[in-house]
Amino acid sequence: MDRYRFRVGDLGQKSRVRLDRWLADQLPELSRGRLQRLIEAGHVQIDEQVCQEKRFALQVGQQVQVEIPPTQPVEITPEPIPLEILYEDADLLVINKPKGMVVHPSAGHGSGTLVNALLAHCQDLSGINGEHRPGIVHRLDKD
Repeated sequence: MDRYRFRVGDLGQKSRVRLDRWLADQLPELSRGRLQRLIEAGHVQIDEQVCQEKRFALQVGQQVQVEIPPTQPVEITPEPIPLEILYEDADLLVINKPKGMVVHPSAGHGSGTLVNALLAHCQDLSGINGEHRPGIVHRLDKD
């Protein structure tokens, strides 16, 4: 488990700043969504007290500690979903994603996603962004 400790310094013209936004500046390798999930799961402390409120207003001088548990690979089932392939070579696959198709499996969308289709089509998708999410370079929304 990785642990980070920070002291809230100069906030510029602001007297307070939201916890999730401030952490996104401190840990740019993590998405703000991932940081919000860490906050909600109780992995963030402010002045040695667990804080689960992503909108918590930080003040200068407060100490923030973040614990980042190791990511767990998600088992995703390949599904032979037809894809409109615009270009493909050994390193790149460009597709026209259908409107309404969810990109990554999530709560309520465990199958029928672009990732499920890509896993059936490709043999070696890589992970990205420090998370165990197969290699989609630009994540689009479902619409």
